Amino acid sequence: MQRFDNRIALITGAGSGIGRATAKRLANEGARLMLVDRNAEGLEQTISELPAGTDVLHRELDVGDEAAVEKCVADTVAHYGRLDVLCNNAGIAGGDYSIATDQSLETWQQIINVNLFGVMLFTKYASRQMREQNSGAIVNTASVAGIRSGAGGNAYSASKAGVINFTMTAACDLGQFNIRVNAVCPGLIETGMTAPVFQYARENNKEEKLGTRCELRRYGRPEEIAGAIAFLASDDASYVTGQALAVDGGNTASLNLPGMKF
Repeated sequence: MQRFDNRIALITGAGSGIGRATAKRLANEGARLMLVDRNAEGLEQTISELPAGTDVLHRELDVGDEAAVEKCVADTVAHYGRLDVLCNNAGIAGGDYSIATDQSLETWQQIINVNLFGVMLFTKYASRQMREQNSGAIVNTASVAGIRSGAGGNAYSASKAGVINFTMTAACDLGQFNIRVNAVCPGLIETGMTAPVFQYARENNKEEKLGTRCELRRYGRPEEIAGAIAFLASDDASYVTGQALAVDGGNTASLNLPGMKF
């Protein structure tokens, strides 16, 4: 299928994991791309894996830097003439799993700046262009950690809950301009962000337990999340907005009890 022929897609966090898989999926379906990440080497690797002939731009930047975000969107529109799809995928885990009594304000600020403010800023500037076009689709990468506890640290979970709520409020703001806003909520996916979890399991002979808390009894692949993002960004989801789609092998469909972590 070529659902994105001649459509322009801006993807943040495109230098690895779900962002890279999304770039490849949309390019394979005809999209022209602006790829964003703070990791220049990761961006180059992603570009090298795109189909031959893909029309692609890239920018190395911090998604929490408003001036850089505004310029990136402006550069995209200046080059391509429009912007049809925004995939807000950039995110960090922060590595802080301390309990509520021991949390670091600095860590919270760092995580919120990337995971939530980055989503807000790119939505702010991309939606201005989409409003002029009277069309557009925004897909935010949240997490099952934003739905219930047990899938991330306090700051990370709060940031992803914020992304889910912002997705809903932004959908209400932007629907009148024919702009759809949705989110995907991945479960356990093997990416650079989750590498410590996988490393710990493999070093402690617990690899067989990875993903066993979800109903499909396995962890997911970035390509599976990219497929859901492509659906929400496409005309196949033309009557879907303000939704947070869990792509988690059924994890949030069942009880996620404290103390179940391996």
